[in-house]
Amino acid sequence: MHSRSSFVRRPEPLVVAYLLALVAANLLAARFGPGVTVLNAFLFIGLDLSTRDQLHARWQGRRLWPRMLLLIGSGGLLAFLLGGSGHIAIASSLAFIAAGSADALVYHALGRHARLVRINGSNLAGAIVDSLLFPLLAFGWPLSWAIVLGHILAKVVGGALWAHVLTSHRRAPQHVGASEGGRRSGR
Repeated sequence: MHSRSSFVRRPEPLVVAYLLALVAANLLAARFGPGVTVLNAFLFIGLDLSTRDQLHARWQGRRLWPRMLLLIGSGGLLAFLLGGSGHIAIASSLAFIAAGSADALVYHALGRHARLVRINGSNLAGAIVDSLLFPLLAFGWPLSWAIVLGHILAKVVGGALWAHVLTSHRRAPQHVGASEGGRRSGR
């Protein structure tokens, strides 16, 4: 007989990383205010964009778009719940959903390019959308272009760093003769 816990699926580590990055960014912003936003952009939003891309690649062909919508929607709900009060929470949620959607669409459109091109290209799109939409919705016009450009740069550079970390795989050394069609090198 199976225990009840054997039927509970453990969450995928990249999904957990994706959502925890969003939670960390929102909690730090709520605690420390605008002074921490560039650090958040570099560390957590870059991680968030790059993990979304990794999940996109992993889920390709396996109900990709319903899973992406659920992932981005869950992140948007977390952004709303942790985004502070009133219009800041709504701005955070809408910007997160728009940026995640832009990231997903660009990643998909760049499907024939090398993996790091897809990741970094889509991260640029997500960073631009997030960096323009959040301050516009939260604080209105006019935008501080220096802050917007700083956030875009921090998200793109952080995303590139996380993309490199997430795509680096260490391979175990192969033994001589292991790939020679089943033949052993020593007779």
